[in-house]
Amino acid sequence: MKDGEPLILIEAKPINDDLKKHDSQLFRYFSSTKAKFAILTNGVIYKFFTDLDETNKMDSKPFFVFHLLELRENNIAELQKFRKNVFDIDNILNTASELRYTNDIKELLKKEIESPSDEFIVFFLSHIYEGRKTQNVIDSFRTIVKKSINQFITERVNDKLQAALDTSKAEAASPKTDHEGNAELKDKGEIVTTEEEIEGYVHVKMILKDVIDPERIYYRDNLRYLNVLIDDNIRKWVCRLLFNTSNKRIQLNDDLKTQYKINSLEDIYLYKDQIIEVANKFLD
Repeated sequence: MKDGEPLILIEAKPINDDLKKHDSQLFRYFSSTKAKFAILTNGVIYKFFTDLDETNKMDSKPFFVFHLLELRENNIAELQKFRKNVFDIDNILNTASELRYTNDIKELLKKEIESPSDEFIVFFLSHIYEGRKTQNVIDSFRTIVKKSINQFITERVNDKLQAALDTSKAEAASPKTDHEGNAELKDKGEIVTTEEEIEGYVHVKMILKDVIDPERIYYRDNLRYLNVLIDDNIRKWVCRLLFNTSNKRIQLNDDLKTQYKINSLEDIYLYKDQIIEVANKFLD
């Protein structure tokens, strides 16, 4: 609310409801208020609307949609814009149009990758095939195009994961000393840095990339947890990844040494603000 007027309208429906059936009802509410944003949800799926196409008239398509059970890092970044202490109508509207078209393009790509249309196949044929693009030719290339795209995506993902693992292994192989040059005492026993720990470290590194040079972020592993550090200084540990048991947790270096349960690596992004707050304590 601002000056007695709502800024955001929220319409909540039962969890099993098809939200498409309720767009018209929210459309009428939107037109009768000064609200700039409307949210339609069934508690799992959230659709965000505004008036990009015509002022004071709710768009027929949402500019942002997220699934609570399938949260992604970019979803969290968009949601943070709606926090009360940073809420800025103009800022959100300035990015809403780009966000909507970005989501439309991603959805179109998803459909084409899963089931390539004739037009999509012809686009590739125009670059690689010199013969006539008959329907038989198009149909014969449909599987090839789909297979090629899936292989390309898989290779790109593997390349990025391998690059992250190579970087992390190189860091692990370097001598570990604290800021004063004293060697860190390690626990006795065999220390095995798992791929899951490396991926968790990469997630934390991604969270901190906007507030600190990623080259200043290191990790050190021991028997019980993996430390994520700034400047390779054990006194500047930001968080610990306790992934060596079925009860996976992340511990933050705040005043209470708070621990949060992690069901999946994506859950790390739920604590993005807290991780950044801890890291800020150690920045020069």
